Amino acid sequence: MLSVTSVEAQSRFGELIDRSQREPIAVTRRGRTVAYVVSGHDMEELSNVKQRRQEAALWYAQYRAQALPADMAQAAAVLTDDDITQLVNELR
Repeated sequence: MLSVTSVEAQSRFGELIDRSQREPIAVTRRGRTVAYVVSGHDMEELSNVKQRRQEAALWYAQYRAQALPADMAQAAAVLTDDDITQLVNELR
């Protein structure tokens, strides 16, 4: 992935747009990545992935609400990270 400074991006923006059709470009400021220039196609793919992820999370929440009896759901709601870690370690 090509990385350019914000000053370079300002002066070479047209070139960066053309180059972004082949690969994403990281724009940095003071050594840290602050933005990316991506093609329209790549952005659509990212948006589709985000939407599918949200749909999957909603489906799972609905499934879980139907699959778990109410008393188990309440018990699961109070589990701590340590409780979950212990359960996972017991299953190994």
